[in-house]
Amino acid sequence: MAPLDDQELSAAIENASSPAWSVRGEAGRQLASSDKIEEVADVLHRLLLDAQDTWVIQETADALLERKDTVGLRYVLLAYSQAGTYDAVDHLGAALDCNPEWMTTEGADRLIKQLRTLATDEDAGVRDEAQQILAKLRPREEWASESEADS
Repeated sequence: MAPLDDQELSAAIENASSPAWSVRGEAGRQLASSDKIEEVADVLHRLLLDAQDTWVIQETADALLERKDTVGLRYVLLAYSQAGTYDAVDHLGAALDCNPEWMTTEGADRLIKQLRTLATDEDAGVRDEAQQILAKLRPREEWASESEADS
């Protein structure tokens, strides 16, 4: 995560309100990778639900998931639980469903661990989304035992 100094952080927050979708998308990417993510949670949430352009949603969600931490995943799940338009649901869902990191053993294990943590989150929306995703996943141990049985 690139540490943004106070001036860069202020500029990214200001750019998050730009009329230009490309500027808002880049601001989402910068803020998502910031080590001060808790301070900009409201701005990130607004970008994750951007009503003007889905690229902003996609860029911000992808950047949050690239963090590979529970905080980034939590913000995407929160926005997904509150998305009010088909486009927002579609792009947030795509970010969650198509993350190539989760196709690796290490990435899948990390995702399951993070989802288990978020399945007890204080926010009902985050909790419900995490539980729904977990219900769709089979534990990796089952995959491993099936492939051993096939050998």
